Amino acid sequence: MPELAALPAAEQPILAVQNLEVVYSEVILVLRGVSIAVARGAIVALLGANGAGKTTALRAITGLLPIHRGRITKGTIAFDGIPLQRADAPAIVSRGLAQVMEGRRIFADLTVEENLRAGGYRCPNRAALRAALDRVYELFPRVAERRRQLAGYLSGGEQQMVAIGRALMSSPKLLLLDEPSLGLAPAIVDQVRDLILTIREGGTSVLLVEQNAAMALGIATYGYVLENGKVVRDGPAAELIRDKDVQEFYLGGGERRSYREVKTYRRKKRWSA
Repeated sequence: MPELAALPAAEQPILAVQNLEVVYSEVILVLRGVSIAVARGAIVALLGANGAGKTTALRAITGLLPIHRGRITKGTIAFDGIPLQRADAPAIVSRGLAQVMEGRRIFADLTVEENLRAGGYRCPNRAALRAALDRVYELFPRVAERRRQLAGYLSGGEQQMVAIGRALMSSPKLLLLDEPSLGLAPAIVDQVRDLILTIREGGTSVLLVEQNAAMALGIATYGYVLENGKVVRDGPAAELIRDKDVQEFYLGGGERRSYREVKTYRRKKRWSA
């Protein structure tokens, strides 16, 4: 792959993570040379079982590692061509990146609209904040109906919509979604899937972290499989969803406990250190 700086701006991936290593508490190596990229206007799926390192990768990208006693020890992160690995979370958000965390993390004691306004704290004026609210309410009519209700009394699916809407209040160029289907009924998962597609159609790139591989690969353009802190497989989503090894471990087609146990597994060498 060409060096990031050598690519014209329009051809650069909006997010490029290269050879990333992360350590917790100075002793626990969690990410071991992870390289991923998100093309502009794409949905990219990051798959893996619990403990694979998916959430750690998001924390590294969004600048949240320090509050979890984590640290980047190697590698680079570039967002829209700008290095991020030494930036703090507020600076990263201001550049156009937003995250919806696993478990939604809404403010249960605030109303729906107060939650959304919290996401729009960087809007430059009231007119911009009102416009951002109107966009979210247009995208989520159900949220608009509940705007005066306490967020903690909403259903799980409605809370997920509030969490996504709150992230969209900053009009991000890239949205990171951490397990958006977790704990939701199948019909609500379908709604969330459709919303992610709508968000992408509106011009926002998406990095989707999911254990629900069928849903993620069904809407993604490209996918990565992460295990034990390493990328063990990547490719176009349509190719991965047909891959027998991916089907066996992630789509319920077998009894393997680890992707590494699949006989045809071959680790691919990718970007150099």
